Amino acid sequence: MAERPVKKEAKNLEFQRQRDSTPVKGKFRFHESPGGTLKFPFKAYKKDEIKIYELTDGNIYTLPLGVARHLNKNCWYPVNKYSVNEDGTAQSIVGQKVQRCSFESLEFVDMEELEPAATSGIVTVKSISPETK
Repeated sequence: MAERPVKKEAKNLEFQRQRDSTPVKGKFRFHESPGGTLKFPFKAYKKDEIKIYELTDGNIYTLPLGVARHLNKNCWYPVNKYSVNEDGTAQSIVGQKVQRCSFESLEFVDMEELEPAATSGIVTVKSISPETK
């Protein structure tokens, strides 16, 4: 019985691997160095080979979905803030994340990546009563 979950996890991993290899088209943005080129190796799964990507700011590319996600989610660095807690011990916290680069999709919307819309400033009308004259 212990073998079943392992097989299920393996099938799920293979499904995710195939999904991440789906080609998507978009524009590369290099926020850290506008007009520059970013060259990096990428390998997401054990079965994959390491592939070298070289992307220039503002150009349109067709990349695997997994690489596009990597550019949007993992290419940032923290700006730390320092404070002292109640005990007087110094501590460091991540105050801000600075995005180094991003991939703007021209054809796909990843439903898992969508953030809920901000609700500040939106008024919901529950009922409308006629004006009295």
